[in-house]
This record gives sequence, structure tokens and C-alpha cells, in this order.
Amino acid sequence: MSALRVAIVHEWFDTYAGSERVVEQLLHLYPEADLFALVDLLPAHARGFIGNRPVRTSPLQRLPDFLRRRFRGFLPLMPLMVEQFDLSGYELVLSSSHAVAKGVLTGPDQVHVCYCHSPMRYAWDLQHRYLAESQLGWGPRGLLARISLHYLRGWDARSALGPDRVVANSRYIARRIARAWGRTSEVVHPPVAVADFPLRTAKDDFYLAASRLVPYKRMPLVVEAFRELPGRRLVVVGDGPELARIRTLAEGCPWIEVRGWLPTADLRDLLQRARALVFPAEEDFGILPVEALACGTPVIAYGRGGALDSIQEGVGGLFFPTQDAASIRDAVGRFEAMAWDPTAVRATAMPFAPELFRERMAAVVAAAFSEGRR
Repeated sequence: MSALRVAIVHEWFDTYAGSERVVEQLLHLYPEADLFALVDLLPAHARGFIGNRPVRTSPLQRLPDFLRRRFRGFLPLMPLMVEQFDLSGYELVLSSSHAVAKGVLTGPDQVHVCYCHSPMRYAWDLQHRYLAESQLGWGPRGLLARISLHYLRGWDARSALGPDRVVANSRYIARRIARAWGRTSEVVHPPVAVADFPLRTAKDDFYLAASRLVPYKRMPLVVEAFRELPGRRLVVVGDGPELARIRTLAEGCPWIEVRGWLPTADLRDLLQRARALVFPAEEDFGILPVEALACGTPVIAYGRGGALDSIQEGVGGLFFPTQDAASIRDAVGRFEAMAWDPTAVRATAMPFAPELFRERMAAVVAAAFSEGRR
């Protein structure tokens, strides 16, 4: 019997983050798969997670370098570009999609399984936040953006009919898929390298907040909360456009330390030693909280989004109900009134190990084939 011919389609390769970890594990499942992406900007030293494979790209790859590196600006063209991949020679197509990858064209004798990190959030329920944060009013640029997003919503909904099965990375994203696409999906949580974050039972007396410092992460709220908690030490890690604002908020508060960007090893050390991770964002899933749990470090998180899938309240952490400083301060007080067992905290992270992700995805693919090709 010949080997299964598999194509894995990803939007673009320019970094190694949560969606790329999914591709990495899919390649472990199907090591002979061919890899497709609209753009491949990975340097030679960063290609290990794809096994140094070649990536088959779209015409966007042939743009001059200064334009190719601004590829996100070509989002309105991406539906057209992804439809140009000829996948007719493959029996199984796996799309890793947070924008357009699930829109590849497949035929009735192929099986297409979409792993959805999210429908295009900036085109659906988060459109107004995206426009506001991008300072796009009703001038020419704002009007063009709104027209583009309107077009993208229609294409996104139509192309969502293509996959045979849709897999969501959290219950939160499953609800977004149902609302945006009118499709049911099953949840397979993304892989987290929990083995790389060893348990440390002895904790130091500080709280940690770490993230990319962009508006939707809401990191200034944590600093605002701890400005009124002078008896508690806070360490803030991350880089991005909000860094200057966070440094200003922390002025005059010696118990708040803003470190900026740190290498992975240094961040892991802080995750292991922290009393708790404070996580104020509403995420699709959220890898960092699971890494903290693996270290035996509880998480104080905003009680919406993917955090509800990863944090067992009272065992691995607790939730605060609103994204404001007072709610965070209240949660810190409740946290300190409770006893926490680092070993029990770590146990809540184990279901997110990469090998379990691979098992679950293999079962989804097997079920898709057993149902028969459409």
C-alpha cells in the first residue's frame, strides 16, 4: 500500500509561536508531508521546527524584499493567493488556519481537516477593536479597511464550507467558529512543551506578568493594579508598543520591576520562581499560562477566552471577572488567602503535552477518512 500523500498548509512562516508549534507537531505525525505557505521568511537558523524542509510558497514570495516583509499589508489578496495552490495530488490536506489557509481548494476525493486557531478575528467580532487600535476612522484609509474586511468576511464564511472537519483550539474558538461560520467543530487543544518547563516547588515572593506588550494583552492593567499594592512585588516581562506606557506607570513604584524582553531561559526561570502569573488578556487559548502551570506556578487570569480551558479554578489558579485594576487586586487578595500545591498545579498542565495533541489529531484524521470522502 502506498504512503498517504499529505499536504500541510499554513498562512506564513516568519516566527515560531503557537500556530507554528501546531505545524511542528503535524509534521511529526506526517513526516513525509509537503509544506505550503503564502510567504516563508524563516532564516536558515530558525528552520529546525519544520525539519529544514522546503516550503512551497505563493506569488507573494516573489515580491521585492522590502514588500515581502510587509506581507500582512497584502491581506486582501491572500484569499486569491491561497486558492492558487494546486493540491490535487494529495489525499489528505491539513490546514493550520487563523486567516486564509483553510480556503485552499480541494476535491470530492480528498480529505481536508482544518485546525482553526481562530476565524479572522479582526474581520468578525473584533473588527471594531482592530479599527480603533489601528486608528482607522472614516477617512480614506479607514473606509478602504472597512470595505476590505467586509469582503474578507464573505470569503471567510464561504471558504469555511470546504474542510471536511474543523478542529478548534479551545471551546472559546469553537463558539466563534459556530457564530462566524455556522459550523460545529471539535476541540483539540494546541501542544505545549510542558517537559521544557520543569516543576519548582519553592517559590519566591513576587508576581509575574509576561506578554507581548500590545494593546489587547491589557498589560498596563496589571501595573495599575500593583501600583496600589506596595507590599507585593511585580516583575513585568515583554516588549512592544506598550512598553513606554508601562514604564511610565511603574515610575515611583520600586516594587514594580519592568525588565522588557528576556530570552526564553530567563523567562522560564521567572515562571518557575514566581508566586503566580497574572494574565489579563482574553486569548484564543494562551500558551504561557500552561507553561506556568507546568512549572507549578498558579495563574491569576481574566475569566474569559481560552484560559477557561487550561486553568482549573482552585487547583491551577483563579479568575477575575472584569479587565480592570480593581478586579485584579481583588483576585490577588483571594489568591493569597488560599493554599496552593505546586505538584497539583503542574498536573493540570499535563493534558496539553505534544504527544497527546498528536494522538488526538490522528484520531480526528482517522474519523474523517472513516466517514468517507465527500
